[in-house]
Amino acid sequence: MRQAQRAVSATLLWHLRVLAGWLPRGGTRLLVPLAAGFEIANVASRLPASDGRRAEALEPYRLGALETAWRSLEHAGTPAQTRAVLTASPWGDPGGDTPWALVTGMRMAAARRTAVAVPPARRSAQGRAVLLAARELFVHERSLEEPVLRDATRLLGRRGTAAATYEEFRACLPPSAAWVLEGIDEPGDLWRAEARWWRTVQADGAALVRQARYGPRVVVGAVALLSVDAWRVRAALESAARGGRPGEVFDALV
Repeated sequence: MRQAQRAVSATLLWHLRVLAGWLPRGGTRLLVPLAAGFEIANVASRLPASDGRRAEALEPYRLGALETAWRSLEHAGTPAQTRAVLTASPWGDPGGDTPWALVTGMRMAAARRTAVAVPPARRSAQGRAVLLAARELFVHERSLEEPVLRDATRLLGRRGTAAATYEEFRACLPPSAAWVLEGIDEPGDLWRAEARWWRTVQADGAALVRQARYGPRVVVGAVALLSVDAWRVRAALESAARGGRPGEVFDALV
Protein backbone atom coordinates (compact mmCIF):
# COMPACT_ATOMS: atom_id res chain seq x y z
CA MET A 1 0.00 0.00 0.00
CA ARG A 2 2.79 2.40 0.90
CA GLN A 3 4.52 1.81 -2.42
CA ALA A 4 1.25 2.32 -4.28
CA GLN A 5 0.64 5.62 -2.50
CA ARG A 6 4.14 6.76 -3.31
CA ALA A 7 3.67 5.84 -6.96
CA VAL A 8 0.55 8.01 -7.05
CA SER A 9 2.46 10.95 -5.59
CA ALA A 10 5.38 10.42 -7.97
CA THR A 11 2.95 10.48 -10.90
CA LEU A 12 1.57 13.82 -9.70
CA LEU A 13 5.09 15.21 -9.46
CA TRP A 14 5.85 14.02 -12.98
CA HIS A 15 2.74 15.81 -14.26
CA LEU A 16 3.85 19.02 -12.50
CA ARG A 17 7.30 18.74 -14.05
CA VAL A 18 5.77 18.30 -17.49
CA LEU A 19 3.52 21.29 -16.88
CA ALA A 20 6.54 23.32 -15.80
CA GLY A 21 8.22 22.43 -19.09
CA TRP A 22 5.30 23.83 -21.03
CA LEU A 23 5.26 27.17 -19.25
CA PRO A 24 6.89 30.30 -20.67
CA ARG A 25 10.32 31.22 -19.40
CA GLY A 26 10.16 32.06 -15.71
CA GLY A 27 6.81 30.33 -15.24
CA THR A 28 8.36 27.50 -13.26
CA ARG A 29 8.74 29.87 -10.30
CA LEU A 30 4.97 29.70 -9.92
CA LEU A 31 5.06 25.93 -9.46
CA VAL A 32 7.99 25.64 -7.04
CA PRO A 33 5.99 26.62 -3.91
CA LEU A 34 3.10 24.40 -5.03
CA ALA A 35 5.45 21.40 -5.27
CA ALA A 36 7.08 22.08 -1.89
CA GLY A 37 5.43 19.05 -0.29
CA PHE A 38 7.65 16.71 -2.28
CA GLU A 39 10.82 18.32 -0.96
CA ILE A 40 9.38 18.15 2.57
CA ALA A 41 8.69 14.44 2.06
CA ASN A 42 12.28 13.91 0.89
CA VAL A 43 13.63 15.57 4.04
CA ALA A 44 11.18 13.78 6.36
CA SER A 45 12.15 10.38 4.95
CA ARG A 46 15.79 10.97 5.97
CA LEU A 47 15.06 11.97 9.57
CA PRO A 48 15.03 9.58 12.54
CA ALA A 49 11.69 8.58 13.99
CA SER A 50 10.65 9.45 17.55
CA ASP A 51 12.23 6.20 18.78
CA GLY A 52 15.56 7.18 17.22
CA ARG A 53 15.37 4.70 14.37
CA ARG A 54 15.40 5.73 10.75
CA ALA A 55 12.44 4.86 8.58
CA GLU A 56 12.74 2.55 5.60
CA ALA A 57 14.98 4.21 3.03
CA LEU A 58 12.99 5.55 0.09
CA GLU A 59 14.16 6.81 -3.25
CA PRO A 60 13.80 10.58 -3.07
CA TYR A 61 11.32 12.30 -5.32
CA ARG A 62 13.04 13.67 -8.41
CA LEU A 63 12.20 17.34 -8.33
CA GLY A 64 14.14 18.71 -11.28
CA ALA A 65 13.38 22.38 -11.83
CA LEU A 66 10.78 22.31 -9.02
CA GLU A 67 13.29 21.97 -6.19
CA THR A 68 13.96 24.73 -3.69
CA ALA A 69 17.13 23.49 -2.00
CA TRP A 70 17.12 19.71 -2.39
CA ARG A 71 20.56 19.41 -3.99
CA SER A 72 22.02 20.88 -0.78
CA LEU A 73 19.60 19.18 1.60
CA GLU A 74 20.39 15.79 0.06
CA HIS A 75 23.95 16.04 1.37
CA ALA A 76 22.98 17.06 4.92
CA GLY A 77 24.02 14.15 7.10
CA THR A 78 22.43 15.21 10.41
CA PRO A 79 19.35 17.14 11.55
CA ALA A 80 21.62 20.02 12.60
CA GLN A 81 23.10 20.17 9.10
CA THR A 82 19.62 20.03 7.62
CA ARG A 83 18.60 23.02 9.72
CA ALA A 84 21.68 24.94 8.57
CA VAL A 85 20.88 24.28 4.90
CA LEU A 86 17.24 25.30 5.37
CA THR A 87 18.27 28.50 7.15
CA ALA A 88 20.48 29.50 4.22
CA SER A 89 17.74 28.77 1.67
CA PRO A 90 14.31 30.24 0.81
CA TRP A 91 12.84 27.79 3.33
CA GLY A 92 14.28 29.80 6.24
CA ASP A 93 15.19 28.69 9.75
CA PRO A 94 12.69 26.14 11.14
CA GLY A 95 13.68 27.13 14.68
CA GLY A 96 15.06 23.77 15.81
CA ASP A 97 16.77 20.65 14.60
CA THR A 98 14.51 17.95 16.00
CA PRO A 99 12.66 15.99 13.29
CA TRP A 100 9.39 17.55 14.44
CA ALA A 101 10.78 21.10 14.29
CA LEU A 102 12.31 20.60 10.86
CA VAL A 103 9.18 19.18 9.24
CA THR A 104 6.78 21.60 10.96
CA GLY A 105 8.98 24.54 10.02
CA MET A 106 9.07 23.46 6.39
CA ARG A 107 5.31 22.93 6.26
CA MET A 108 4.53 26.37 7.66
CA ALA A 109 7.18 27.94 5.43
CA ALA A 110 5.55 26.26 2.43
CA ALA A 111 2.23 27.87 3.34
CA ARG A 112 3.91 31.26 3.72
CA ARG A 113 5.83 30.95 0.45
CA THR A 114 2.70 29.89 -1.43
CA ALA A 115 0.62 32.75 -0.04
CA VAL A 116 3.27 35.28 -1.06
CA ALA A 117 4.37 33.90 -4.44
CA VAL A 118 1.10 32.41 -5.73
CA PRO A 119 -1.77 34.86 -5.06
CA PRO A 120 -4.49 32.60 -6.55
CA ALA A 121 -3.54 29.97 -3.96
CA ARG A 122 -3.41 32.29 -0.93
CA ARG A 123 -6.79 31.10 0.41
CA SER A 124 -5.72 27.45 0.37
CA ALA A 125 -2.34 28.37 1.89
CA GLN A 126 -4.05 30.13 4.80
CA GLY A 127 -6.32 27.13 5.31
CA ARG A 128 -3.32 24.83 5.38
CA ALA A 129 -1.65 27.05 7.97
CA VAL A 130 -4.78 26.88 10.13
CA LEU A 131 -4.79 23.08 10.05
CA LEU A 132 -1.08 22.84 10.81
CA ALA A 133 -1.20 25.31 13.70
CA ALA A 134 -4.35 23.78 15.20
CA ARG A 135 -2.92 20.27 15.07
CA GLU A 136 0.40 21.26 16.62
CA LEU A 137 -1.05 23.50 19.33
CA PHE A 138 -4.18 21.64 20.36
CA VAL A 139 -3.74 18.00 19.33
CA HIS A 140 -0.02 17.45 19.94
CA GLU A 141 0.06 20.30 22.52
CA ARG A 142 3.39 21.63 21.24
CA SER A 143 4.36 25.29 21.13
CA LEU A 144 5.40 26.62 17.74
CA GLU A 145 9.07 27.49 17.31
CA GLU A 146 9.63 31.24 16.90
CA PRO A 147 10.18 31.24 13.10
CA VAL A 148 7.11 29.02 12.63
CA LEU A 149 5.10 31.31 14.87
CA ARG A 150 6.15 34.32 12.77
CA ASP A 151 5.02 32.62 9.57
CA ALA A 152 1.74 31.57 11.17
CA THR A 153 1.14 35.10 12.44
CA ARG A 154 1.69 36.54 8.97
CA LEU A 155 -0.99 34.23 7.62
CA LEU A 156 -3.46 34.04 10.51
CA GLY A 157 -2.98 37.20 12.54
CA ARG A 158 -1.50 37.72 15.98
CA ARG A 159 -4.72 37.11 17.94
CA GLY A 160 -5.14 33.64 16.50
CA THR A 161 -1.60 32.46 17.06
CA ALA A 162 -1.61 33.83 20.61
CA ALA A 163 -4.80 31.95 21.56
CA ALA A 164 -4.60 29.76 24.66
CA THR A 165 -7.44 27.38 23.74
CA TYR A 166 -8.79 25.82 20.57
CA GLU A 167 -12.06 27.71 20.99
CA GLU A 168 -10.22 31.03 21.24
CA PHE A 169 -8.00 30.12 18.29
CA ARG A 170 -11.00 29.40 16.10
CA ALA A 171 -12.80 32.58 17.17
CA CYS A 172 -9.79 34.83 16.52
CA LEU A 173 -9.00 33.69 12.98
CA PRO A 174 -9.52 36.23 10.19
CA PRO A 175 -12.49 35.51 7.88
CA SER A 176 -10.11 34.57 5.05
CA ALA A 177 -8.87 31.64 7.15
CA ALA A 178 -11.72 30.86 9.56
CA TRP A 179 -13.77 28.94 6.96
CA VAL A 180 -11.67 25.82 7.35
CA LEU A 181 -12.71 25.32 11.01
CA GLU A 182 -16.37 26.31 10.66
CA GLY A 183 -18.44 23.78 12.60
CA ILE A 184 -15.35 21.95 13.88
CA ASP A 185 -15.89 22.18 17.64
CA GLU A 186 -13.14 19.83 18.84
CA PRO A 187 -9.49 19.42 17.82
CA GLY A 188 -10.15 15.70 17.48
CA ASP A 189 -12.38 16.46 14.50
CA LEU A 190 -9.68 18.21 12.49
CA TRP A 191 -9.83 15.37 9.97
CA ARG A 192 -13.21 16.81 8.93
CA ALA A 193 -11.59 20.21 8.44
CA GLU A 194 -8.91 18.51 6.33
CA ALA A 195 -11.65 17.03 4.13
CA ARG A 196 -13.26 20.46 3.79
CA TRP A 197 -9.88 21.95 2.85
CA TRP A 198 -9.50 19.48 0.00
CA ARG A 199 -13.07 20.06 -1.21
CA THR A 200 -12.37 23.80 -1.23
CA VAL A 201 -9.10 23.32 -3.12
CA GLN A 202 -11.06 21.36 -5.73
CA ALA A 203 -13.81 23.97 -6.01
CA ASP A 204 -11.36 26.85 -6.21
CA GLY A 205 -9.23 25.00 -8.74
CA ALA A 206 -12.20 24.22 -10.95
CA ALA A 207 -13.30 27.87 -10.81
CA LEU A 208 -9.82 29.06 -11.81
CA VAL A 209 -9.73 26.67 -14.77
CA ARG A 210 -13.19 27.70 -15.95
CA GLN A 211 -12.79 31.45 -15.50
CA ALA A 212 -9.20 32.03 -16.50
CA ARG A 213 -7.64 32.21 -19.92
CA TYR A 214 -3.94 31.66 -20.50
CA GLY A 215 -2.01 32.83 -17.49
CA PRO A 216 -1.05 32.00 -13.91
CA ARG A 217 -4.59 31.44 -12.64
CA VAL A 218 -5.35 28.58 -14.98
CA VAL A 219 -2.00 26.97 -14.14
CA VAL A 220 -2.76 27.15 -10.41
CA GLY A 221 -6.21 25.72 -11.05
CA ALA A 222 -4.80 22.79 -13.01
CA VAL A 223 -2.27 22.03 -10.24
CA ALA A 224 -5.07 22.10 -7.67
CA LEU A 225 -7.21 19.62 -9.59
CA LEU A 226 -4.30 17.28 -10.25
CA SER A 227 -3.38 17.40 -6.55
CA VAL A 228 -6.92 16.64 -5.42
CA ASP A 229 -7.13 13.63 -7.74
CA ALA A 230 -3.85 12.25 -6.36
CA TRP A 231 -4.94 12.86 -2.77
CA ARG A 232 -8.22 11.01 -3.32
CA VAL A 233 -6.46 7.95 -4.70
CA ARG A 234 -4.01 7.95 -1.78
CA ALA A 235 -6.91 8.38 0.67
CA ALA A 236 -8.77 5.47 -0.90
CA LEU A 237 -5.70 3.26 -0.56
CA GLU A 238 -5.24 4.32 3.08
CA SER A 239 -8.91 3.76 3.85
CA ALA A 240 -8.80 0.27 2.39
CA ALA A 241 -5.74 -0.57 4.47
CA ARG A 242 -7.32 0.75 7.69
CA GLY A 243 -10.77 -0.73 7.29
CA GLY A 244 -12.47 2.52 6.29
CA ARG A 245 -11.89 4.53 9.49
CA PRO A 246 -11.88 8.15 8.20
CA GLY A 247 -10.25 9.93 11.12
CA GLU A 248 -7.26 7.60 11.06
CA VAL A 249 -6.99 7.95 7.28
CA PHE A 250 -6.76 11.73 7.42
CA ASP A 251 -4.27 11.63 10.28
CA ALA A 252 -2.04 9.28 8.30
CA LEU A 253 -2.04 11.55 5.24
CA VAL A 254 -1.15 14.76 7.09
